[in-house]
Amino acid sequence: MVVAVILILIVVGSVVFHFMSPWWWTPIASNWGYIDDTIIITFWITGTVFVAVILFMAYCVLKFQHKEGRRATYEPENKKLEWWLTGLTAIGVAGMLAPGLFVWNQYVSVPEDADVVEVLGQQWQWSYRYPGEDGVLGTSDARLIDSDNPFGVNPNDPNGQDDILVEGDDLHLPIDRPVKMLLRSIDVLHDFYVPQFRAKMDLVPGAVTFFWLTPTRTGAFDILCAELCGTGHHIMRGTVIVDNAAEYDEWMSEQETFAELAARAKAEEKQQAGLGTPTGDGFEKKVSLVVNEDTAKPIQ
Repeated sequence: MVVAVILILIVVGSVVFHFMSPWWWTPIASNWGYIDDTIIITFWITGTVFVAVILFMAYCVLKFQHKEGRRATYEPENKKLEWWLTGLTAIGVAGMLAPGLFVWNQYVSVPEDADVVEVLGQQWQWSYRYPGEDGVLGTSDARLIDSDNPFGVNPNDPNGQDDILVEGDDLHLPIDRPVKMLLRSIDVLHDFYVPQFRAKMDLVPGAVTFFWLTPTRTGAFDILCAELCGTGHHIMRGTVIVDNAAEYDEWMSEQETFAELAARAKAEEKQQAGLGTPTGDGFEKKVSLVVNEDTAKPIQ
């Protein structure tokens, strides 16, 4: 009797905790409420099975408890029961898989009018690339990445010259506009995850993964890396800011393009490499002061 009561209390406590738990959903900020629905369906199916199994155990403990002189009946198989269990299990598994497959198909079926943003993951920061006025991202190659070209944009691709580069800063998205997120890693496996968007996807080195979403609330939301990517994994965080149209356009106008970044890097390289900077009469004269050890007077 004690064991049966304990089992029943486990069922009651689990159900009450499920409905009264403080660790419930974070507020959603995108169109992916479907993902919450699939998780709830999974909870109902697995929860029903959990309750049924525990209550069946409690019933068996009471019904078939030990009594002097009672002997168990040996029944190695029961085809009727096996068919029932197989059928119910198949229905339960299909009930959990079918909604997920339906939502996954939507998750990767990008609308034709979606904007495009590339997310670049590396140990241990997030960077982003937006198409410029032409609306097309330039090609890129990890072999082209260096200090002057952190995204590996192909300098010979005209579509990449006006690409807008945001390195190690916030990701900005416009509200109520679908956006396709292209995900690329330049070192190890990462995972782009925004809990309020109900959106996450692995960044696989050597491949480009993607999903799409439509932000539905303005505000700032945390970006997390949901894949162990090294000793700095815990600090690989970022922020996505959902702006209204005016704020988004204003922010976009302040960003630097790949062509501007390349020109600035080339100018700095020339300035550092030369002995002086070009002037109208040639190069500026460089003057060095050397201390004469004998006279301790500077000489030119």
